[in-house]
Amino acid sequence: MASLLSVAAVIATVAGSAVLPGTKPMLVARANNDCSEAAAEVVAKTGGQLLSVQPSGDSCVITVLVQGNGERPRKVTVKMPM
Repeated sequence: MASLLSVAAVIATVAGSAVLPGTKPMLVARANNDCSEAAAEVVAKTGGQLLSVQPSGDSCVITVLVQGNGERPRKVTVKMPM
């Protein structure tokens, strides 16, 4: 799953090349500190379905939907370091 930062970087790159002709090309590097590993860890630990991931400073806020045994699924939010 792509992090919000990497998605924003792709959008910025596309916008810079397609919308702003005549400007200098923008170099975009994917940040090593994204939330994908933290999100994968939370999903694996909870057995839940990923709902959202948001970077927050040097941490990630991950929300998953965890299915109960015959119960309504519950929403679990976990803050993990990047």
